[in-house]
Amino acid sequence: MQVLCEFFDIGPGVTALIGGGGKTSTMYALAEELKEKGSVIVCTSTHILRPQQYPYLPRIEAVIPFGTVVSTGRIDGQKLSSPEQPFSELIHKADYVLVEADGSRQLPLKAHASHEPVIPEEAEKVLVVIGIDGLGKPIKDAAHRPELYASAVHTDVNAIVTEAMIRDVVSTYPSCDGIVINKADDPERLEQARRLASLFDVPVAITAWLTNDPIKANRRKEP
Repeated sequence: MQVLCEFFDIGPGVTALIGGGGKTSTMYALAEELKEKGSVIVCTSTHILRPQQYPYLPRIEAVIPFGTVVSTGRIDGQKLSSPEQPFSELIHKADYVLVEADGSRQLPLKAHASHEPVIPEEAEKVLVVIGIDGLGKPIKDAAHRPELYASAVHTDVNAIVTEAMIRDVVSTYPSCDGIVINKADDPERLEQARRLASLFDVPVAITAWLTNDPIKANRRKEP
C-alpha cells in the first residue's frame, strides 16, 4: 500500500486539509510520512487543539532541520489559531507546510458557510476528508452546518445521508485534489467507503486512523 504522501503526490509547499472529521489525524499522519523527506510545519488557518507531540514555536525564525516536525500558530487557550507569520513566509522555513483549513466540530461531514474554508492562497494541494460514519445518519446528526448541507442537496436536515449526497456536497467545495475517507474501521464501513470512493474522479484513500492498520485502500480512477 502506498503511503499517503506518495499516493497524493504531496510536494513541497502548502497542503491544506478541509471537510469533515479526521482532518487532524490525517495531517499528523502526513507529517510523520513527510519528515522522512524533509522538514514539516503543522498549523491551522482556523483552530485546532495544540499538538502535544511536536515542538511549538510561536514564530519560526530559522529554517527547520531535515526530519523535524514543528507546530506554530497563535495560542488561544488550549488551541492554536492561525500563524502570526504569513504562509508566504512559512514556505521558506520548511519543506512542507500542512494546514488544517476547516472546522467541523468533530462531525463526519461538512458544508461551508460563505467564509469557509480558509484555504491559504499558497496551497499547492487541497485534500478533502470525509467521515464514512456519517453515511446512513440524518443530516442533522452527521453534518456541521446541517441546514447548509441539506440545502446543497435540496432536502431537509432530517433526510438520511446517502453516498450521492456526500458526492454532491463535496462537488460544492472550492477545491479538491484528493479525498480521504476516514473511519472505515469495520468490514461494513470499508465496503461503504469503497462504494463512495467509486463516485469520485480524484484519488481517494480509505483510512481508519484508530486501528493498527490505518490505511485500508487507495483508489485512483482509470483514465
